[in-house]
Amino acid sequence: MNFLSLVSIEFKKIRRSKILLIFFVSSVILWLPSVLNAHLNFEMQAEGISPEHNFMIQGFMGMAWFMFPASMVVGTVLLSQTEITNRGIQKMLTLPISTAKLCMAKFVVLTTLAAVQILIMTGMYYISAAICQRMLDYPFLLSPLFIAKEIGMLFLSSIPMLAVFWMLSALIQTPIFSVGIGLASIVPSVFINNTKLWYCYPISYPFFVITSEYGKLAEHIDTAQVSLFPWIPVALFLTVAAVGISCRYFGHAERK
Repeated sequence: MNFLSLVSIEFKKIRRSKILLIFFVSSVILWLPSVLNAHLNFEMQAEGISPEHNFMIQGFMGMAWFMFPASMVVGTVLLSQTEITNRGIQKMLTLPISTAKLCMAKFVVLTTLAAVQILIMTGMYYISAAICQRMLDYPFLLSPLFIAKEIGMLFLSSIPMLAVFWMLSALIQTPIFSVGIGLASIVPSVFINNTKLWYCYPISYPFFVITSEYGKLAEHIDTAQVSLFPWIPVALFLTVAAVGISCRYFGHAERK
């Protein structure tokens, strides 16, 4: 069985899961406060940022810090649980399929789900901005090219984080512990982003990238800026290491 066929099978396994529903609900929860408090964006003009940019960046910061990583933690566990349900992993291991290849196929599905989550949240941004624009008679909608750049950076910076979450799901068999550790790992991001070693903590990458954009958009607010070195080499190393450990230990308990 080739790799693409394996990925296709993994997508079929999650068709009846509640992952997409979780993504949608989390997106509504994220943007609802932004709509209800849209008038507060005008007060931020004193910081040198326009209301429409502040509306977007505040929502995306909330997304990058907690809602998106939390959704990915839950999505990762649900994805891994598809193999445990009805002894699916034992059945897969009886086939002439490399466990490493199966693990990588699932990781591809996870990164695709991350892209879907970002697109859903971006769609909710446009809906929310359109509602605010009608409510306050002010152009909150930003250029699709600008938003595409932001979400592209968000997605790419999230890949190392996803690799770490997937590694945790492979190492920790108990779902509640896997979710608990994953969610707990999100909280320190705010503090770690204020240190010079932020690039050593992959879970903080998406929030750091969006926060750095805030500093570019607001003239009177200084934020740390992304430096490609040593970030990119460290991020690549951590991603490869996390995925490698995942492939090494995926299905380890069932193979015993």
